Amino acid sequence: MSFRHDFLDLALRLDVLRFGDFTLKSGRQSPYFFNAGLINTGAALSALGRAYARTLVESGIGCDMLFGPAYKGITLASAVAVELARLGRNVPFAYNRKEA
Repeated sequence: MSFRHDFLDLALRLDVLRFGDFTLKSGRQSPYFFNAGLINTGAALSALGRAYARTLVESGIGCDMLFGPAYKGITLASAVAVELARLGRNVPFAYNRKEA
């Protein structure tokens, strides 16, 4: 299976990706909801980082830094940076703080 199938399998297995009728914080309606907060184990985070890193590499889009917005994005940027390093692309990452 490809990493895309692995990612979708992970999202469905952990109930991260749900289908139905959802009202988002913006008030918009959506037929699906992705709850990244349910990616809460090392194995799941590793799989998500691997999927993002491989997608970035395959896209051909260059980048010189990853940014992970507080708070959930910080761990995701870290995981993607680790996986990119495993793929031979050593990319730094940065993040912001919500606090002043």
